[in-house]
Amino acid sequence: MSTIWFLLVLLCLVMYVVLDGYDLGIGVATLVERDSSRRHEMLEHVAQAWDGNETWLVLLGVSLWAGFPVAFGTILPHAYLPLIVMLFALIVRGISVEMASQAPPAPRWERAFGIASLVASLAQGVALATLTDKLTVTDGAFSGSPFGAISWFSALVAATITCGYVALGFAYTKAKATGEPRMKAGRRGTVSAVVASLLGGACLTAVNATAAPLNLHSPARAIAFAGLLLFAVAGVLTAVVTLRPTARNDALPLAGLVTAAVAVLIAVVVARYPVLVPPTLTLGQAVAPGTTMVFLAVGIGLNMPLVLFYNWYAHHAFRGKPHSTPDGGDGAMA
Repeated sequence: MSTIWFLLVLLCLVMYVVLDGYDLGIGVATLVERDSSRRHEMLEHVAQAWDGNETWLVLLGVSLWAGFPVAFGTILPHAYLPLIVMLFALIVRGISVEMASQAPPAPRWERAFGIASLVASLAQGVALATLTDKLTVTDGAFSGSPFGAISWFSALVAATITCGYVALGFAYTKAKATGEPRMKAGRRGTVSAVVASLLGGACLTAVNATAAPLNLHSPARAIAFAGLLLFAVAGVLTAVVTLRPTARNDALPLAGLVTAAVAVLIAVVVARYPVLVPPTLTLGQAVAPGTTMVFLAVGIGLNMPLVLFYNWYAHHAFRGKPHSTPDGGDGAMA
């Protein structure tokens, strides 16, 4: 049961990174876009489905809290600072995207949207890096410093996550935009994808100097880890090739980057399973009682199809590229 529930937590994490990752990346990308009309167009891409994307973050928190209470009670205090910063940034981001979308032009709200997206991305990277720290537990409760998450490695992970989100954002923009915005997204997306890949490689190397080194002593683990990294490399190469303005299939860059992100996440899990909290807290030690797990499985199982349907419907309704109306505005999706 602990493994099944962990897969559910992992699914929530993957869905959040994939879905909210691109719209956080678009938000960061607006900070380097000087053309106000194009900046507002990028914001509108986010306004279509951002609220459904962030639902996975809520499910992730609930699933971790309810399914692995010991791990949640250990990780949360250690990551208070980046998580609080992230939540405030997401609040500002949600308000600003709605205000800028409903009453354009709104340059101040658009700027707030971009800054909040950057802060949220960096904070998520720092929070994720807490999973590599040695957490102190006394009598089942966390007893370390709430500022223990701040380190050189957390800064590296924060930069990697942010660049990865920006690459996803440019890939999504290329899939939605036409003309010059499409070409610009392709060029900037290529740079972002390459930088994110290099930083990701640095993270996988540097993590062995933390309290949570990769466990690749088993041949099966090593083979699975290497195979997943090959998938990630193939995804990045696909994205880099198809991000070129001359490439016709604008859906491939996003698909390639999503493949790379998912492959890297699963590879890290393979290299750390079954340890959930470093150095030695495992899934079996952190899992909730069996009756609680059954109750939660029913509750989450009933809600997850609704979330999946909402995500599918929101993106299906706004599929394709927008075409211009006679007055120069954005019309319906093609």
